[in-house]
Amino acid sequence: MSLTLARVNEALLGVGLTPRGAFHPRPEDGVPDVGPAQPAMTLVLAGNAGPSMWEAFNVARDPAVTLIDDWSRDVLEPLALSFSAKAVYPFQKPYLPFQRWAQQAEPCQASPLGMFIHPDYGLWHGYRGGLAFVEHFDLPPPDNRPRACDDCTDQPCLDTCPVNAFKTSGYDVPACVRYLASNDGADCMELGCRARR
Repeated sequence: MSLTLARVNEALLGVGLTPRGAFHPRPEDGVPDVGPAQPAMTLVLAGNAGPSMWEAFNVARDPAVTLIDDWSRDVLEPLALSFSAKAVYPFQKPYLPFQRWAQQAEPCQASPLGMFIHPDYGLWHGYRGGLAFVEHFDLPPPDNRPRACDDCTDQPCLDTCPVNAFKTSGYDVPACVRYLASNDGADCMELGCRARR
């Protein structure tokens, strides 16, 4: 059976990850070689959007003692081996430009909050890794939907945080963490960030 994007996407779904698009890297994109003198011809991104990754993670591991980064390596490395690909991660040094790659792989861009927004997943998505292939896969045409934030002039996402952690100048992580650790932060801890709802 020949290696195709559909086959890789099916394998990602099988381990609880969501296929997050693919692109054909250029040398300036900084995608690591698959092996010595084997440049990556296709990079397939994998991540989460919706509950499937968390369900797979909770079944496979005790979330109290296992880091999501460890689980991500544990599911992507065997796939990379089976496909003769190279697994790459956004959480390992040297840090790779996953956000730049994401913009080439699917229709997403930075929101006023600084997090990437997707036209289908909104702000509730992430990237857990990628698989680099020597094969040049056939890819679907680019998704050129309008940018999700372009028509939003009110920017309510900047006003809903109870401690004003989100500003056009950046994200005040310490203020957010302090609030989440307090009794007042139970709403955001249990129901999720108000700015991302």
